[in-house]
Amino acid sequence: MPPAVRSQYPWAGKRIAVDGGMMNVLDEGPSDAPVLLCVHGNPTWSFYWREIVRAFAGPYRVVVPDHLGCGLSDKPQQWPYRLDGHVRNLQTVIDTLRLEDITYVVHDWGGAIGMGAATRDPARARRFVVTNTAAFRSLRIPPSIASVKVPGFGALAVRGLNAFARAATVRAVERSLAPVAKQGLLWPYQSWADRIATLRFVQDIPLSAAHPSYATLAAIEDGLEALRDRPMLVLWGDADFCFTPHFRAEWERRFPGAEVHHWPDVGHYVMEDAPDRVVPLVDHFLARYPLARVA
Repeated sequence: MPPAVRSQYPWAGKRIAVDGGMMNVLDEGPSDAPVLLCVHGNPTWSFYWREIVRAFAGPYRVVVPDHLGCGLSDKPQQWPYRLDGHVRNLQTVIDTLRLEDITYVVHDWGGAIGMGAATRDPARARRFVVTNTAAFRSLRIPPSIASVKVPGFGALAVRGLNAFARAATVRAVERSLAPVAKQGLLWPYQSWADRIATLRFVQDIPLSAAHPSYATLAAIEDGLEALRDRPMLVLWGDADFCFTPHFRAEWERRFPGAEVHHWPDVGHYVMEDAPDRVVPLVDHFLARYPLARVA
């Protein structure tokens, strides 16, 4: 890892065996502290949650997996890379680390994956922090992302040129990334093999009932009702070109008791554009709905 990136990401993760390989998982803070489980999306990795780890590890146990194919986790070339597999792997992490009373902090694909684990084991799910994501079916997909689904073109652009991750460092933010932030977000995806999950995640967006992950997402969507009574904090970048305010409104409809904050000058990468806004709001939310004594 480049020294500049390591300066922003000084933690050593644990290696946990899951279906398809080994996942790298940050596990920072006392084992008996309340759990924050941060679930990233595509094309990011645990580096994206670095300000949450820095702010909350200690009084909380902050657990941040890299999905298989992402970050410092293994990148198997033959694994299916379907939503159900990602959810099951997250469940394995939860079971292996014996996580209880979980606060899920989710973004992008992390919403479907995190809510997938929560709906399958609702007794462990206590609170939610939701940022620019979905865990329900939608046909709203930007043309630039839909184009990645085109056979041949998608592989050449995403795996050959790293166009998806590179474009995100510009399109997913409203203020320019610092050089070290851009370097950190791109660093794990240096080769064709490294970028397999970046492509597979886009290919796994289910737009019809014939898609292999459609039934999985539909089941997660149906399971959200059982979580309706849990405290939820929604933090949204309204300038997001992908998860537009339409998706925020859907979260508000499904969770009418949620605390909601949204900003017109924040894009998809909320933790890059507005960590100074997010961290205090998360801190206040956690204090408002305490699960256990926090030092």
